[in-house]
Amino acid sequence: MVVRQDSTDRADRIFHALADATRREIVALTLTGEHSVSDLARRFPMSFAAVQKHVAVLEQAGLVTKERQGREQRVRGNADSLREAHRLLDQLADVWRGRIDRIGTILADPDPDPDPHPRDGKEHSHDRDRRSEEP
Repeated sequence: MVVRQDSTDRADRIFHALADATRREIVALTLTGEHSVSDLARRFPMSFAAVQKHVAVLEQAGLVTKERQGREQRVRGNADSLREAHRLLDQLADVWRGRIDRIGTILADPDPDPDPHPRDGKEHSHDRDRRSEEP
């Protein structure tokens, strides 16, 4: 799987933003409708400035958009970014499923060769293969 640096950076920002419970709650609230930063601040036991910082992290990650309307900053959730996070998690899950399947195959092998260098003097095919790769 080829991963471009910009998509890795974006994934880092998204998952960093979602790592905090307050930010996850802000995302959930703003996905159900638009809220002012002041309204959001009243819902949490922290300062207005702290909520503003949480919103800024979410905005940098693309999880919310912020728009000024008069004296208020209005915040709206971005469902597309959450879909992207879901897609990234699905890709990781696919990688791990593949690894688990391979482990299952190895464990189910009825004739494993635990000693790649047997003492009986017999040469095995994987020994020949390894030698042919050597310089």
